[in-house]
Amino acid sequence: MGVATLPAAAGFTAPQLPDAGALRTPALVIDFDRVERNITATLDLLNGDADRWRPHLKTAKLALTMRRLMARGVTRAKCATALELETACRAGFTDVVFAYPAHGPHVAAVRRIAGEHPGAAISALVEDEGMVEPWRGGPVSLFIDLNSGMDRTGMPVDRHDDVLALARTIRGAGLRFAGLHMYDGHAYGMAAGEREGMIRAGYDRLSALVERLRSAGVEVPEVITAGTPAFPHAVGYSRLQEAGVVHRLSPGTVVYNDAKSLEQLPRDAGYGPAVFVLSRVVSHPLATRFTCDAGHKSVSADAGVPTCAVAGHPEYTPRQPSEEHLPMDVPAGTPLPPRGELLWLVPMHVCPTVNNFDQAVIVSGGAMQGVERVTARGRHGPLEQSRTP
Repeated sequence: MGVATLPAAAGFTAPQLPDAGALRTPALVIDFDRVERNITATLDLLNGDADRWRPHLKTAKLALTMRRLMARGVTRAKCATALELETACRAGFTDVVFAYPAHGPHVAAVRRIAGEHPGAAISALVEDEGMVEPWRGGPVSLFIDLNSGMDRTGMPVDRHDDVLALARTIRGAGLRFAGLHMYDGHAYGMAAGEREGMIRAGYDRLSALVERLRSAGVEVPEVITAGTPAFPHAVGYSRLQEAGVVHRLSPGTVVYNDAKSLEQLPRDAGYGPAVFVLSRVVSHPLATRFTCDAGHKSVSADAGVPTCAVAGHPEYTPRQPSEEHLPMDVPAGTPLPPRGELLWLVPMHVCPTVNNFDQAVIVSGGAMQGVERVTARGRHGPLEQSRTP
């Protein structure tokens, strides 16, 4: 696991919550005033056009957050699990893309959910003609998934004839060809200047593919791109829209934000961390080290070390976590925080961190508003009859 530099989010302030001491730690805390500001910041970058935003719900997870998005005019989304899809439909989204390669019983689960929610337009992804047949005769539309260079899923974007053949196969099966999906998540690890050039070049290739399909008589109803790292650069790309193509962007992390995303988003856009893990100091093993109760079963370690920053304490350096322990170092001569003291941690990667918790404490106006279930946490059971009710 690599070691990252301490994120700038260490300088952010924690929520004002006088009764925080009553909470068992580690606890997931969502500041809904900040959620609202993050939604506003995203819509501002989109010039107020909520219809251009198709957020990935792997971050939001809570039905409460999904309903807040819809209250702001965001009615379309995408997701990666059948439980997220079911939660989104029950929350009221009218258009949801199941943005994950579906095989075997996953196809049946998506088809079932689509049948149970006839008022919602449900779509899935395919990358090969053999993936089309299981969807035949059902209500689910199909996007073609494209490989942007991340080399994780999808068809190479430059294989125009193969993409054209797949679009025709979809239509030949009596299914709606919904458009093209291209996730450029590898922008995450790039420097800002390199990121912008890569994204624009990739979208130019995508635009060329759209032109090829159109010239062959296949219209492209929608193009979906851009997670959070690509979003600031994708929002100004106009070639697809100028050609009359609906180009929707799918950043999801921006709803809550984390230490990494806040380094990649415009500093003056109004974004801030809305999710914290409240932790307690539990031990003083060394003169320059203390330990808190937020190991990798609380704050996800998938983005490397440090796993988080401590709001208001840039002098604290998180080290390699274990399952329930997170050691932190301080400079020589710096007093250790007392045992039992509360720390507000800003995750390096918020999406899997939210997924670590069954419940979230909701804060607004400087007060605790209640506790909400992390509705779409985890997955359905391995058998259809064992799915979450």
